[in-house]
Amino acid sequence: MSIPLVLGTHNLKKKKEMQILLAPFGLKLLHLADFPNAIDVQETGTTFGENSRLKASEQARHLRQWVVGEDSGLEVDALMGRPGVFSARFSGPEATDERNNLKLLEELREVPLEKRTARYVCHLSISDPDGNIRAEEENYCRGRILWEPVGNHGFGYDPLFEVIEYHQTFGQLSDLLKACLSHRARAMRAFLPKILQLDVK
Repeated sequence: MSIPLVLGTHNLKKKKEMQILLAPFGLKLLHLADFPNAIDVQETGTTFGENSRLKASEQARHLRQWVVGEDSGLEVDALMGRPGVFSARFSGPEATDERNNLKLLEELREVPLEKRTARYVCHLSISDPDGNIRAEEENYCRGRILWEPVGNHGFGYDPLFEVIEYHQTFGQLSDLLKACLSHRARAMRAFLPKILQLDVK
C-alpha cells in the first residue's frame, strides 16, 4: 500500500498503540494532527462497529484520504455489558480515566471476584476517500476487574483489567506483551491482511 493511511483518532495513547502495531508493515501513517481541518466525528452509534465506521467514513470524505477508524471499550458481564460504547464517558460529560475507574469500582463494590469478568472490545474500519467502508474487523480480550488499580502503564481501565492467565493487569504489562495480547492487537492482526489486499487508488 503506497499511499498514506490516516489514523482517525484524536486520542494520543490510542494513536501510539496503533502506530506500534502497524509499524512493522512499512505503511505510511498520518494522523489527524497532520490535518488542521480534521473534524470531530460524533460517536452517535449504539455499537463499537457503528462508531468505528462513522469515524472512518465521515473523516475520509472530509479529508479526501484513506482513514482507519477505531472504536473500543470495556464490557463488564455483571453490568450487562456496560460501560460499552460509553466507556470513555462512563462517569459523565467531564469524565476522566480516574473518575471512570472509580465509578466502575463503585458499581462492582458488592460483586465477588469470580463474577467480575469482562472483555475489552476493539472494532477497526477503513474507508476510502469517498466514504465507503472497504474492510473491518472486531476482536476481544477477556479478563476480570480487580478491586483496585494495579500498574501505571496503559490508559482507560487498564490498571483494573487483569488478564487472568498472566496474573497481571494491562497497567502492568509491557508494551511488547500488550501488543500481543490486547483487543486492539488481536483486531489489528486480522485487519492488516484485509488492508494489504485492497485495490488502493
